[in-house]
Formats: sequence, structure tokens, C-alpha cells
Amino acid sequence: MAGYKELLRTSGVARIIIAQLVARFPNGMTSLAILMHVEQMTGSYGQAGLVLAATSIGQAISGPVTSRWMGRWGIRPVLTLTTLICAAAIAGIALGPSVLGLYMALGAIAGLSSPPVQSAVRTIYPKMVNSTKLTPLFSLDASLQEIIWIVAPVLITLVATSISTVVGLLLIVAILLGGGAFFILLPEVGRVRIPRSRRAFGKVLARPAVLLATVVGFLLVGACAAVETGVIATFGHGGLEAGLVLAVFSVGSLAGGLVSGSIPIGPWAMARRLIIVTVGLAVTPFLVNALWGGQAIAIGTALTIAGIGVAPALAVLFAMTTASVKFSDTAEAFGWVGTGQLIGSAAGSAVAGFLIDGIGPQGAYIAAASFAAVGAIVSIVFVRGFPDLRYRDPSPLPDTGVIQTVL
Repeated sequence: MAGYKELLRTSGVARIIIAQLVARFPNGMTSLAILMHVEQMTGSYGQAGLVLAATSIGQAISGPVTSRWMGRWGIRPVLTLTTLICAAAIAGIALGPSVLGLYMALGAIAGLSSPPVQSAVRTIYPKMVNSTKLTPLFSLDASLQEIIWIVAPVLITLVATSISTVVGLLLIVAILLGGGAFFILLPEVGRVRIPRSRRAFGKVLARPAVLLATVVGFLLVGACAAVETGVIATFGHGGLEAGLVLAVFSVGSLAGGLVSGSIPIGPWAMARRLIIVTVGLAVTPFLVNALWGGQAIAIGTALTIAGIGVAPALAVLFAMTTASVKFSDTAEAFGWVGTGQLIGSAAGSAVAGFLIDGIGPQGAYIAAASFAAVGAIVSIVFVRGFPDLRYRDPSPLPDTGVIQTVL
């Protein structure tokens, strides 16, 4: 942990980590809040699902687009514009009339204008620390983001159920505006200028490492989404057990990320970490029918083991993406990786839901283990596409251009 203390003493690092966590905190609240609000206003989970689908599609489309805009217009203008539009759309859902078409339109706008904070901060990191500290910084970032997924859903559920869903959505608006301003106004954000990319939009996916990061991120997050669906199906929405089991899954991820921060990243790093995730998830289908007194403990233990590999795998995704593209393409690359994760989340939840209807909660855990296993297989089969960062600088590739000289 001494390495993390030294890292956090680097000028601005602790500040930007805290600011980006606050700015991204609504990510762990918005979907759940929209689901509860639309269902309460319309009396239909089906209509709520349509609004969530519109929001998710908007987010998936916007990721690489708004991230690339930061190289054209600057980080602060893009983040300011998207934050204001997203906040207005969510406020519209909270205060507007109960009309499905309006809800879907506002949900799509909120998704399309999701502030690309994640792409921004992971583009800024390489400019704040030297290359020896970059991998530990990505590990720390991947670990601490678990705080969002532990605290945010619990907070929004408490507010929405004890006060109202309208207040819950307005709380998201307040955090979105406040956290966004906190991050946008940081001096580190103002100092970094992303060069305008000279490559065609989407061309960054031709980089094997970026394509692999997008595909593996899709599979990893799909596994996590299936786990969440399975836990809720096993223990129900109202019980304490579901929240505690999901919390230990995140705690395992946080611990794994912190421990792995000092381990060099080689080509086999992703495969090893996804094997840990797969092993933990593979035993969960056999624990669903454990005696009630031990069911939560058994599943929680298995998910803790699986979680140990999650944040370390995400850290590999971040590091390999950064090290494989030019600085001008970093933001767009992270946008594509984020889009892959969003689609994976939707796919994991959908597949798990179908299997739960067919064979019960075990089906969700089978889906989760399958997603993780395919991710591990992809990482093994295409291991040559993963960069070896043990003996090289993991910083972005330098942008080069033609320089005219006077003879």
C-alpha cells in the first residue's frame, strides 16, 4: 500500500480521483431511479423497460462520439454542455407528465448527453503521473469505482422508497451538476488539451488492443450484470441479503484491484484474471439450493472470489487501451470501450432474465460464468493482441506530424 500513498501524494491525483468519482456517482443511480419512477407513474414495468432501453441505446451511441468531440472542442466545453443537457433531461423525466413517448424521448436525450467523464479522466491520467505510476493508478481507479456500485444503488433506493421517486431523480440532477462542476473546474482538467485526431471516426478500433478491450469489456461487464440479476432473483428485491451479497462481490473486486496494482501487466494478465472470475462464478449455480441459513454465505463467498479478478481485469483494459493508441485517439478509444461495456450490461441482464424464466436463478449464474469463460478464452486465443507492458512505457503513443524546415 506504500505505493498508493506515494501515488496519492502526487500533485492533483487524489483530487481528480475524488472529483471523477463524485461526477460519475449518478451512473450507479440513474437507471434504477428511472425504472422505479416510470413504473410508479405508469404502473408498468414493461414501459419502464422501454424507457431504460432508450436511455441505454443513447449512452451506447454517445460514448465514442462525445469522447472524440473533446479533441475538437476541448474537455471543459464538451463536459459542460453534456452535463447541462443530461441534467435537464432527467429533471424533465422527474417533473414532466406521465407520457411514455415523452419519457422515452427524454431518456434517449439523457443517454446521448451522458457526460464522458470516464473517457476524460483516463485520458488525463497519463499527463499527471510518470509511466511507472500509471498502472497502479489505473488499478486504484478501477478499485475505487466499486464504491459507486456499492453505495449509489442503496442511496437512491432509500430516497425513492422513503421519500419519492421524484426527489430521487432530482437528487441525481443535483449530484450531476455539482459533481460535474467539481470535476470540470479542476485545474488538471483545464491544463490538458487533447489534440484533434487525424484518423477517421471508428478507425481506432482497427488497433487489436482496442478491439480486444472492447470485446473483453463487453463479456466481463455482461458477466457482472448477469450476477446482479441472479442475486436479485435469488433473494428478492426487498431482502437485505441481496444487497449484502452484491456488496461483498464489489468488496472482493476492490480488494483485488488494490492488491494487483503493483503487479506488472504482461500479455497473459487478462487471461489469468478472467480465469479467477470464471472459477468463482462457475460454482455459484450449485449453491442456489443451499440451506437458507447458508445460501447467502455460500453465494457471497463464491462471488467474493470471482470479484477478486474483476477490478484487476478492468485495470488491464484501461492500461492496454492507453498504451496502444496515440494520445489524440485515447478519448475515443475509451468511448468505444465504454460502449462495449454498456452493451455487455444490457446483454448480460437480458440473457440472465431469459434463463431465470426458463430454469430459475441458477440460469443467471450459468450465464455469468459463460460470459466470463468466453472472455477468458478470447484472452487466451488472442493473447498476442495484448501488449506486454512489463518492460515498456504504458503511456499513450506520441502524436507525430510533418514539420516544415527552412533550408
